[in-house]
Parts: sequence; structure tokens; C-alpha cells
Amino acid sequence: MIKQPPYLKKGDKIGISSPAKKLTTDLSKAIAVLEGWGLQVVLGENVYAAHDQFAGTDEQRRKDLQTFLDDPEIKAIFASRGGYGTIRIIDELDFTKFQQHPKWVIGFSDITILLSHILAKTNTQSIHGQMPKTFETGTAESLESLRKALFGVTETYTYSTEFENRPGQSEGVLIGGNLTLLIATADSDSEFDYNDKILFLEDVGEHEYAIDRMMRALKRSGKLAKLKGLIIGAFNGYEVEELPFGQSPEQIIQEIVKDYDYPVCYNFPLGHIDDNQAMIIGRMVQFSTKTNSTNLTF
Repeated sequence: MIKQPPYLKKGDKIGISSPAKKLTTDLSKAIAVLEGWGLQVVLGENVYAAHDQFAGTDEQRRKDLQTFLDDPEIKAIFASRGGYGTIRIIDELDFTKFQQHPKWVIGFSDITILLSHILAKTNTQSIHGQMPKTFETGTAESLESLRKALFGVTETYTYSTEFENRPGQSEGVLIGGNLTLLIATADSDSEFDYNDKILFLEDVGEHEYAIDRMMRALKRSGKLAKLKGLIIGAFNGYEVEELPFGQSPEQIIQEIVKDYDYPVCYNFPLGHIDDNQAMIIGRMVQFSTKTNSTNLTF
């Protein structure tokens, strides 16, 4: 049974650490939002640290995250931002006390490796969602979806798309995150088990050929064949090459998964976009698609 951390309640303490890239702005607006939810915000000692492009040295970033993992009074941990760097510290983290007192860990992008590691190693749910750095530009709906996930309010997402889905219905445990980071976890103890899962994917700033290559790597490894459903979020920020690849990210994925029969949806609001809806990794979900609409119920 996958463990669910206790839902938050007003008065709980939550921590913010920076396990990846350094911050270039302060977090005052995000802190105000979290305090508006009734939470006490504790900043990591090195949350604003800087070492090259990172938020401090590997040891500084590891220390802050470890402190919050170990502290039973901290009920949730937010990564302040993504970027790059979490993979450099993931193997030095000790989850012994975390498993005794499970807590929510929240982030996306580079933080995908931490979320996947938590499910793979501790069998505990986590949240792919907005981070303090993205609170300022995040939609009210995306922040509300995060608040609901943390405080235990059941959510159903209903969205439409112009790119045609593959219709169907399915049920399974939700996994996913940034495609590049999922490829980076291959054959490591941070890798998700894809068997009978509903997978969501997003990425940013990758050329179409790179998306094609990574998706084909998932297919060749047999992971895509094991799924019960596929949710495609935002694949944005890429530049069309001088010699065009000829397919959009959605068309690439549509072609690669054409031999499977599970439901597939496109343009789901998650990823490096303002409307980045919270997704609970490790949670059983019901997933249904029609040609131009999607329902996901937690």
C-alpha cells in the first residue's frame, strides 16, 4: 500500500529548501500565499545561497533538505524552484526519519527526480505542482489545486483539447513528471515502476528530435507498453530548427503510442506553464478521455 502523508491543517509548519538552481528573486509573495493558507513557513538556512548556478554547494543544499526530511514538526517540504542540481544530492539523502514521519514533498521540473525517488524508495505519495518561485505567475486555479491537494480536498480535473485524444477509460496509480528527468532516472533506484500506471509527462525547451528520442527510449525499454493511460502536459519553449523536424511534440507522441490501446490525452494543464495543476504522485486515479475532453479524478 502506497503511504499517504497526513494532510495539512492550519498552524502546520512547512519548509522551503533550494535543492537545485539558485534563486534570483525573493520568496516574499509565495510566503504570503502560504501564510494565507494558515501555514507557518520555515526557510532553509541556505535557501538563498549561491554557488556557481546552484543554490549553494551540494552539501549546503543537501543539508537543508535533510534537515526538513528529519524534522517531525515540518509537515511539508517545498522545493523553491527547479533548474538543475537535485540529481547531484539525491544519493546522499537519508529517508529513515522521513519514513517514520511521512510528509508532503512538492515541486516539478528538476524536482521530478526527488518525487520519483520518494515513491520508488519509500512508497510514499508526493505532489507535482507549483513551487514558490512560480507562485507569482501561477494562475489562481493552479494554486488552489495545490492547496486542495495539501489539505485533502478531493479534486476532479475536466479539460478540453483541440488536439485529438485517444478515447478510453482507465484506473491506476499516477506517476510522472519531466520527461528529461525520467530518462535520467533509468536503471537507478530512483526510477518509477511503470507497470499498470497512468503516466503524465511534460518538458520545456527541448527540440522536437530530443522529445522523439526520449519517447522512443521509453518505448524501447518496454515502459510505454506497461501503462494503463498516458497524460501529455505542456511541451513548450522549444525552438523550431532551421531544418524542421516535421512533427509537433503531440504528433511525435501520437505516432509512438499508436500501437497501444490505453487512453491518451493531450494539452493537459501541467508543466512549465502558468496553469500548472497539482498532480498527486502515487495516488489512485480514474482517467477517462473523449476525442476532445479529459476527466481525471483523484
